Amino acid sequence: MTQRTFLVEIGTEELPPKNLRLLAESFSNFFMIELNNSKIKYGTINWIASPRRLALIIKKLNIFQSDHILIKKGPSFDQSFDLKGKPTIAAKNWACSCGININQAEYLITKKGKWLMHRMHITGKPIHGMLVNMINNSISKLPILKLMRWGNSLIKFVRPVHTITLLFGTELILGDVLGVKSSRIIYGHRFMGKSKCILKDSNNYLKVLLEDGKVIADYELRKKIIKKNIKLAAKDINGIVYFDKNLLEEVTSLVEWPVVLTAKFEKIFLKIPKEVLIHTMKHDQKCFPVYNKLGDLLPYFIFVSNIESKDPKQIISGNEKVIKTRFTDAEFFFNEDRKKRLEDYLPDLKNILFQKKLGNLYYKTNRIQKISCWISKKIGANIQHTLRASLLSKCDLMTNMVFEFTSIQGIIGMYYARYDGELEEVAIALSEQYQPRFSGDSLPQSKIGCSLAISDKIDTLVGIFGIKQYPKGDKDPFSLRRLALGILRIIIEKKLSLDLYFLIKEVVYFYDKKLTNVNVINEVIQFILDRYYTLYQEKGYKIKFIKSVLACKPTNPVDFDLRIKAISDFYNLKEASELIEVNKRISNILIKSNDILYNNINISILKESAEIKLTNHFLSIVNLLEPYFMSNNYKKILIMFSTLCKPINIFFEKIMIMTKDKKIRINRLTLLNKLHKLFLSVVDLSIL
Repeated sequence: MTQRTFLVEIGTEELPPKNLRLLAESFSNFFMIELNNSKIKYGTINWIASPRRLALIIKKLNIFQSDHILIKKGPSFDQSFDLKGKPTIAAKNWACSCGININQAEYLITKKGKWLMHRMHITGKPIHGMLVNMINNSISKLPILKLMRWGNSLIKFVRPVHTITLLFGTELILGDVLGVKSSRIIYGHRFMGKSKCILKDSNNYLKVLLEDGKVIADYELRKKIIKKNIKLAAKDINGIVYFDKNLLEEVTSLVEWPVVLTAKFEKIFLKIPKEVLIHTMKHDQKCFPVYNKLGDLLPYFIFVSNIESKDPKQIISGNEKVIKTRFTDAEFFFNEDRKKRLEDYLPDLKNILFQKKLGNLYYKTNRIQKISCWISKKIGANIQHTLRASLLSKCDLMTNMVFEFTSIQGIIGMYYARYDGELEEVAIALSEQYQPRFSGDSLPQSKIGCSLAISDKIDTLVGIFGIKQYPKGDKDPFSLRRLALGILRIIIEKKLSLDLYFLIKEVVYFYDKKLTNVNVINEVIQFILDRYYTLYQEKGYKIKFIKSVLACKPTNPVDFDLRIKAISDFYNLKEASELIEVNKRISNILIKSNDILYNNINISILKESAEIKLTNHFLSIVNLLEPYFMSNNYKKILIMFSTLCKPINIFFEKIMIMTKDKKIRINRLTLLNKLHKLFLSVVDLSIL
């Protein structure tokens, strides 16, 4: 079958750099789904992205759909024929829609029943007339948060569209995409090469753009060139660049013809906290800071220009002037802030609202002090130092530096605390209080930092839930899901002895009747417990393991971690399947019973050998388990549970549980209920 290379390019105004890769990958994925659903075979799909284009190159695309079999399922057998075996109206209508008689139908038989079925042989059609519709379908599904219109058109896209190019080999596919008719025109670089290029063959797309248009359209190639040249530039000044993944992606998305240049700034600016300089270089100027081998910041920065200038010194000088201006502003803010001690900013927190119904940041600071003090007692942190750190925790929010560079809150507090002569562990805790800031971020290393980080996060969670401002869908203005995950990570990974119920209960008390939600404790606990799915699925645990532990509602995160690890290990042992099966039989019997059970097993009315042996084994296990529960050795506990399987199976074989003698029946059910509750003390085996 004939195959060709198919190219689709959407030529636009400058696309949002932070979303460029996502848009391109999504375009590729959605178009691949369209091809697969349409039974069209192809070799590879490569996505192409630069500031002013999204494109796909599909190699070895068949010009015809594949012939295929379409299975059309009809009504069930019972609905297809009446009691006399004659076809029903539903069956006749289905057969008519298939173009067959009922006697030509086949049968689909599954565990759930029997259905009419017809296999339709579909002959593949030429794909030329299908491609435009498939492209439009793919575009309509792109993850674009904000769409825009341009000109007088009602068409919407992420940016105005200027050209659409659809080439199937050398053939131009005619069509309308995003209100623009397809043509052979592709745009080159804005300032270098040809402004417009005429593309004759889809196989020459990248070559024409590179040689005539001065555009390196291949995203990955462009990124590779940028990274390589930045390393070389840093080496020339005896420096090292630590690549920020997001910054590298953004810079790659900003340029079509990357030219790496090195600039410098005055050494005097190195007196400013390095995080401020780094923030300015990376976030404001999209530059790469340079470090020495010891990790100290050097007075250089490397940036990527989008043009090959005849006088690069002019471009370098321009960037140096901008950086100097920004650093001078930062220096001014830094010097102004230091005219006051960090603690002097505390009263100003009364002017900043935390939440309308929950008060200002001054009152939040008071609560954080109380919460962190309670936590520090539980985890063995220095209480006085914790109190000091929590008192200062939000003071830097009132400084000029944080107002200008919001992402360094906490970090700037650490620097100012050091200048004020605060204890180092207090200063460090100020920088750790917001950790983890995002998925995969590092955790607080000090116990004071852990106390501060947990107290800040749990105060926000309880407060917002306490006034019923729940996160809905993707709307989570206080980032409550991230805060809950952060609390779990800190407690679990730092192995802190904290119980969520008692922690949340204390926080509610510290809010001093400001909260109107009477169910706040249970709701916050459930909200945090629901985060286990995200946390442990990322670690590779199966959902059924997570559910089996969550069914027991363990409110101690470290205890949850130990349980899920235990059941995950135990599940692979041969004893696991037998224990799961006996638990299932016990559960089924208990569900069917309406008897009110005894509080304890009545030993005196045990008559049969099988029930006596099972009871004795059960009681001996209970006595042996206590030290294992004390040490949270849940895998050993589960293995000991499995020794009950044999006597339980004998009990089922030998004993009539639902006997007419009510006392004996209830006693036997009580025994089974005790076994069931014993198993539930670790996990819910019925979920596995």
